[in-house]
Amino acid sequence: MRLQVDTQADALYLRLDDSDIVESQEVAPGVVLDFNRSNEVIGVEMHHLSSRSPDLDTSALQFETV
Repeated sequence: MRLQVDTQADALYLRLDDSDIVESQEVAPGVVLDFNRSNEVIGVEMHHLSSRSPDLDTSALQFETV
């Protein structure tokens, strides 16, 4: 799993595995899901990150297992 934050594009991308992306679908304004051949979600992209979470400190993102 990889998490990428692009401050210039103001976007966040979460990649769940390395399988090939065969389709992408915008499911809400600025939220795009990537699908593999098995129709599984393998990526989530969020645009306009700063307006969605104005107080987000991307340098302090944490991984948490529950």
